[in-house]
Amino acid sequence: MSDPTTYQTIAVLGGGSWGTALALAACRAGRTVRQWARDAETVAAINEHNTNPKYLPGITWAEHITATTDLEEAVNGADAILLVTPAQTTAVVLEQIKPWVTKGTPLVLCAKGIEASTGRLLSEVVDESLPDAIACALSGPSFAVDVAKGLPTAVTIASENALVADHLSEALASASFRPYATDDLIGVEVGGALKNVLAIACGAAVGYGLGASAQAALTARGFAELSRLGAALGARKETLTGLSGLGDLVLTCSSEQSRNFAFGLSIGRGTDPQSLVAPGQKLAEGAHSARIAVSLAAKHGVDMPIAAAVAEVVTGKLSIEKALSDLMTRPLKREAH
Repeated sequence: MSDPTTYQTIAVLGGGSWGTALALAACRAGRTVRQWARDAETVAAINEHNTNPKYLPGITWAEHITATTDLEEAVNGADAILLVTPAQTTAVVLEQIKPWVTKGTPLVLCAKGIEASTGRLLSEVVDESLPDAIACALSGPSFAVDVAKGLPTAVTIASENALVADHLSEALASASFRPYATDDLIGVEVGGALKNVLAIACGAAVGYGLGASAQAALTARGFAELSRLGAALGARKETLTGLSGLGDLVLTCSSEQSRNFAFGLSIGRGTDPQSLVAPGQKLAEGAHSARIAVSLAAKHGVDMPIAAAVAEVVTGKLSIEKALSDLMTRPLKREAH
């Protein structure tokens, strides 16, 4: 596909807040949108009342989304697919949609994470499961509520095929949603996955009452960690300092609207981390990505003490007091390191 107008029919897989927000963004860009959700009540609310009260309470819209619980109905014949299901279920969902994905279809990864069981980036999961599809990623500083309300938002869309990234950006752009294109797929994925881990650290610091200065320090030093691992994995500096890297990190590390920040906030206030990852709890991808990020860092000889502390705190192996002590008493170093 070489013409953005051919990306007319968009399948959005995921009935949560982010999936619905992106479905609305695609509608506002003039696309025909088919949204898949598991929950029949959510599908009925979207189709009959232009609302998703379970995930976006209080928000209604004029745009038309066709929602369905049938994956084939959503995917078959779609010009592009936005995959907005949890990162850890990516391989399962790809296997389910495989019969209806045609060669050359962009498959845009909108969840931010690393496959915990294998350490694969989600684009690698796509390449192995659906090699005929074109793996892409969408990431950036964007809360679902803001996008759903049509507030100004800028994101990055990445594909190793630069023309596909350009044309997807054009196809999804509107007066309130501005996508920037890049061919640095690894950089966008790394930024999106690691900022979740660092947001848990910032949330824990705020919840524990460590102050705004500690929060700022964790954000800045966390970005240094993100940049080091990103560079080791082949990400470009300009991507990591852009919307999908630094931009998303700053947003996620500073607001309770972020599930990962809120997850850390609860830990900082004394909640048992294991109770927060129990079935039925709101998903915080950083809780899954922390351990594998540390493993990747060790593999590439990259120092990531904040991410390592998060991995230990989330699993209950380290208290916040001990994590703070370890971070503050590490050997001093120059700012550039």
